[in-house]
Amino acid sequence: MITIRPSNERGSANFGWLDTKHTFSFGSYYDPKYTGFGNLLVINEDIISPSQGFGTHGHQDMEIVTYVITGELAHKDSIGNEETIPSGEVQRMTAGTGIRHSEYNYSNSDPVHLLQIWILPETKNLPPSYEQKSFSAEDKQGKLCLLASADGRDNSLTIHQQVDLFASILGKEDTISYNFNDGDYGWIQVVKGEVSIDHTTLKAGDGASIQQEKEVKIIANTDETEFLWFHFKP
Repeated sequence: MITIRPSNERGSANFGWLDTKHTFSFGSYYDPKYTGFGNLLVINEDIISPSQGFGTHGHQDMEIVTYVITGELAHKDSIGNEETIPSGEVQRMTAGTGIRHSEYNYSNSDPVHLLQIWILPETKNLPPSYEQKSFSAEDKQGKLCLLASADGRDNSLTIHQQVDLFASILGKEDTISYNFNDGDYGWIQVVKGEVSIDHTTLKAGDGASIQQEKEVKIIANTDETEFLWFHFKP
């Protein structure tokens, strides 16, 4: 079963410095039909104006993944990390027992466009930790590139949940087939372009849940199609 979450039905807010869209309930936006999908709680698409951002704030017992689409994000946290995250790099932050951080657009001239993802960890009260890695367009081209996994295999980030998170960039008519085991479930989030998944069309900003499927086929309908693919295991 594939259920579409259309981009134009997401929660949204524009604060001037921040244009944000929420796939699931977040902040002042609440929809009882969309309070998360299994262990996936948040997919926020944020566009942050130059030199603007989120002041210091706290998190606890959450795996937070930041995927920068364009631009560069500055990060500073309470466990001593002070980094910039450019397009093509991915950050994983384990909030665990508690972490405080700030996030700002590093540029004073161009916006930064990103996805921020929250996933429930399988264990509470983990020590806070931070990880950041680069994944080039070539790494993603024509295939699923593993960004994060529970075991950190294939140079992926280590995430404290039974999930494999992939990214892919496909040319028009490129196809990827993917198999699920019993009880597994998935989510696709389209970043750029358009895909067809089992005859269902998804455009940029659209997402879809995948349940009770043995195999799905993803076909790019446009050049430079980019998407994230989540595979959760019970």
